[in-house]
Amino acid sequence: MSDPKSFFLSKPVHEYLVAHGAPPDEVQQWLIQETLAKVPDLSMMQISPEQGAFMTLLARLIQAKHAIEIGTFTGYSSLAIAYGLESDGHLLCCDVSEEWTAIAREGWERAGMTDRIELQIAPALETLQALPKDALIDLAFIDADKQNYAAYYEELIIRMRTNGVILVDNVLWSGTVADPSVADADTNAIREFNDMVAADARVDASMIPLGDGLTLLRKR
Repeated sequence: MSDPKSFFLSKPVHEYLVAHGAPPDEVQQWLIQETLAKVPDLSMMQISPEQGAFMTLLARLIQAKHAIEIGTFTGYSSLAIAYGLESDGHLLCCDVSEEWTAIAREGWERAGMTDRIELQIAPALETLQALPKDALIDLAFIDADKQNYAAYYEELIIRMRTNGVILVDNVLWSGTVADPSVADADTNAIREFNDMVAADARVDASMIPLGDGLTLLRKR
């Protein structure tokens, strides 16, 4: 089991929480171990198992067919989304790293999900801007460079269907968003993004203490 991604969860509580939800399957366990082995210094970038289970369930609840992910890393979150898509669903993954996504590709292959997932290696803003304005996306997940969160959001919101959902990761940033003594560029960018979406009349917003903080945004 991976270590807790939530700064407020002890390891025993985290293990109990995962055991009483939908635990990682064999491929997800492989992705956890492969990420620890190949990119140990960055393994905390991988979403938590409980967040993955939540994302799969949410995709099923909204019967998502068209999804997009900004920031794929080694593929745990994309696999969680793909598991929840309709049988004819499609997930577009945006990332700039061939190295990290090579692990993701193997995971998708092991899980039999390659027919649902498309990977675009390019700056995500370019990929988003190339999509038609009437794309009508059901589900989007933002988990990439924090200083571009607002830009990604603006490109996505105009392409979401009514009642479509945008998920945004790391919105608590290990609690530093509430610490006025922390003022680095990434922390400030997350604070500004959180303030922006909380006041945006185009969406209903809920920030939940899952993983490193996850915001759910429903397009009105």
